[in-house]
Amino acid sequence: MVLHKIALGGGCHWCTEAVFQSLKGVNKVEQGFVASSGNNSSFSEAVIVHFTPTTISLKTIIEIHLHTHKSVSNHSMRSKYRSAIYTFSTEQETETSIILNTLETCFDNKLITTVLPFVAFKPSEIQFKNYYYSNPEKPFCQSYIHPKLQLLLSRFGEHTKENL
Repeated sequence: MVLHKIALGGGCHWCTEAVFQSLKGVNKVEQGFVASSGNNSSFSEAVIVHFTPTTISLKTIIEIHLHTHKSVSNHSMRSKYRSAIYTFSTEQETETSIILNTLETCFDNKLITTVLPFVAFKPSEIQFKNYYYSNPEKPFCQSYIHPKLQLLLSRFGEHTKENL
């Protein structure tokens, strides 16, 4: 089994972690903070998604990412929640850019999500990992994560795991 990985940032990493943990073909989600280079060298909340491309495509992962965070909103918290797809190779960067350009036509407004090179990762503290599935009844989970999982089920249900 060949695993690929991509890093995704956009909103709270607790939310992003839960979304991608819920997908068939995703073998592991690392929650934490990712840094890129240049103006994006500061750490921002993100996850690294390890997936099997024969089960779930990079295009599907990117499409889900764009629909489960504010990918067209340049709000005041963007330094903490950078809307980005972090790539691990120049080939992946090219493929991701093509996918992003193709998917932009599905949105009423211009995507602000950028494609950036992955440079560094700092994992979250242990008590925050697997946050939703360890704490589904907490108010934060009910208010912010549960609606994203409902969207995932209604729009991308064929890609979700049975236990969702």
